[in-house]
Amino acid sequence: MVTVESASGTNGHGEPEITHLRTCPLCEAMCGLEITVRGEEVTRIRPRKEDVFSKGHICPKGTTLGQLHADPTRLRGPVVRDGDGFREVSWEEAFETCERLIHGVVAEHGKEALTAFVGNPAAHAFSIGRYLGVMIGMGGIPHIYSSGTVDQWPKNVTSALMYGNMWTIPVPDLQRSDFMVLMGANPQASQGSLMACADVLGELDRIRAEGGKVIVIDPRRTGTVRHASEWIPITPGTDAALLLAIVNVLFTDGLVDLGGLADILSGVERLEPLAALFTPERVADACQIPAGRIRELAHEIAAAKHGVVYGRIGLCNQEFGTLASWLVDVVNILTASFDVPGGLMFPTPVNWTVNVLPVPAAPGTPGSVTGPEFGRWHSRVRGAPEVLGQVPVSCLAEEIDTPGDGQIKALITVAGNPALSAPGAERLQKALPMLDAMISVDNWINETTKHAHVILPGLSPLEQPHFDDLLWLFAVRSAGKWSDAIFPPTNGRPQEWEVLVKLGGILAGQKAADVDVAALDDAWFDFLVSVNGLDPATVKAHYTSGGPERHLDLSLRTGPWGDRYGENPDGITLQTFKDNPDGLDFGPMVPKVRNMLRTPSGKLEVAPEYVTNDIPRLIERLDRSVDSLVMTSRRHLRSKNSWMHQVDKLIGGSNRCTLFMNPADAARCGVGHGEFVRVSSEAGSVEVELEVTDEMMAGVVSLPHGWGHTVEGAQEGVNRALAGINNNLLAPVDFVDVPSGNAAVNGFLVTVAPSETPARAERATAGART
Repeated sequence: MVTVESASGTNGHGEPEITHLRTCPLCEAMCGLEITVRGEEVTRIRPRKEDVFSKGHICPKGTTLGQLHADPTRLRGPVVRDGDGFREVSWEEAFETCERLIHGVVAEHGKEALTAFVGNPAAHAFSIGRYLGVMIGMGGIPHIYSSGTVDQWPKNVTSALMYGNMWTIPVPDLQRSDFMVLMGANPQASQGSLMACADVLGELDRIRAEGGKVIVIDPRRTGTVRHASEWIPITPGTDAALLLAIVNVLFTDGLVDLGGLADILSGVERLEPLAALFTPERVADACQIPAGRIRELAHEIAAAKHGVVYGRIGLCNQEFGTLASWLVDVVNILTASFDVPGGLMFPTPVNWTVNVLPVPAAPGTPGSVTGPEFGRWHSRVRGAPEVLGQVPVSCLAEEIDTPGDGQIKALITVAGNPALSAPGAERLQKALPMLDAMISVDNWINETTKHAHVILPGLSPLEQPHFDDLLWLFAVRSAGKWSDAIFPPTNGRPQEWEVLVKLGGILAGQKAADVDVAALDDAWFDFLVSVNGLDPATVKAHYTSGGPERHLDLSLRTGPWGDRYGENPDGITLQTFKDNPDGLDFGPMVPKVRNMLRTPSGKLEVAPEYVTNDIPRLIERLDRSVDSLVMTSRRHLRSKNSWMHQVDKLIGGSNRCTLFMNPADAARCGVGHGEFVRVSSEAGSVEVELEVTDEMMAGVVSLPHGWGHTVEGAQEGVNRALAGINNNLLAPVDFVDVPSGNAAVNGFLVTVAPSETPARAERATAGART
């Protein structure tokens, strides 16, 4: 256990205060913390200035890890359904119940009746991300659902097609940029997304202070705009049209510069004719950006010495998410801002992850023979095509409640709350009780897990060690940090990885009592060792125990700076990081695209046909009327998707779950600030408090996502005092980005009218579902 200080006094409580170093596991900022504890109590959390990555940065969420750990509503042991509620049981009984339920479903309906949903906290957990594949693979689950089809599938699709791997995603080299365009991104609230950098706003301030420029393109004047040089409002869903207009100008004005990449690019010649129809004048009305400003913006991007265009979740979860995500990379490629310092680059993580297993190959070595294939199967009810192994999560409800061959009868959820956070949430809430078996790996009884037959809780973040896995794939620097567990698990509770492996064995047909977790872990480890060209028996001789810590040591030792078990005596191991509790930094990103490509051609595919085939649909969008209101979502710095609303320090203050609306739109709709209004879409209606603000561009309204904690039987706590409104009750389930299947939760049509409910001023501050 690494400690940095121990107070000499006892503070009058008989126990000394001890401060531990810790990396916050809540987001990609990966902030270093000093967590002071006395006995079982967290007494103080402060930023760690000596942390090699965050250097003293922190956000409000990181200061509440102690409250999350002590939260009385957090489950400390398994529970099983008992009537309308739950009862606490032993782990043995819990797993035996899982066995009975799962085996019963498989015996009657077959494996095709099984599925799973994975939430995005899995990417931040020490165990889950490293062992989730074991559960899914062993269990033979035909396909899964995930939050990926709500927030980032377009980026995975374009990366698979352009670079040959869905997780080979370039990120802005923010710390060396002098010009940046941010589209659909609000790091003031998110810290950074697919761009791990501790203090993004500080870097934006640096760019401006050094004479550079920061431009935010967004329908809302977000908090990030306060750190920008300019805000350019844009109609939701038209980002791809704007980017194609920029490509048009780059070609017509002779601004294209491929830098030193021309010999590895395939398809550049297709770009100019594809963009020909998208002149600035043609897209101006749809985007609500003057043609002259579009043309000027293209020249600014081309002229920047160390410029970069960055697009994130607002580009992904709209109706043209794949086109927009693709074009961000294209614009950087065409302006010599790709694979160069200050531009869009590929990180070099210190360790590899199971999502991107090491594949030794020479530069430019082709990947699969055919590249990614889409539509290999279709969903049973809607006929939605498979994309990267998944269909839209909004399909889940209909697959449960629609009878017929292949109907889902058993669901396993892992760290997710789709009954609140996915389009079609209301239908899913009604469908979940129809399941014959529902098992949740989760720490809380929430809107989803309240329907489970068994809940298997993991440990709190402070009860387990930590070393980020997936997030270093998107980091602006090659670094790493190890954190010891601060508190030991109580009552012999298993680690999350052990729970997943146990479930994998049960899904594979074993009796719960017969599942040999250690043996299955060894088999998984043997596979990972073999992928690296090493002998499993020789490598396993270095360890006395298994689990994710052994896995991490393997990935570090066989990574770019690893010792390869003695082949490189000066290389790193996990112990190296344990000996350096503030982390190790191996430097900024370096040009490496030639070594990253795994496409069938061995080249960077600039214009994948699968993507460009969607351009005719975008052309039709240009002529759509802009007179109607459209909805966008938003988040807040103190929110974490659909959870952490039980922490009073994070939800205090003014009501954050309001509808933002431009003053001109409010006047036109006959509604006023502070009133309750009815917001309606083709999917449903909600009533919510109105906040009139020029923060929104005209024609666009905004509701925050992740709220709506009004479901009876979900966890009690502070969140019920300010329940808020679930904006997914308005999101049409079939409104998706066609190539990726990603939910388009931004840009759908709504109407706003005065509330028809009497005495609305007497209702709960956060609004009421109608």
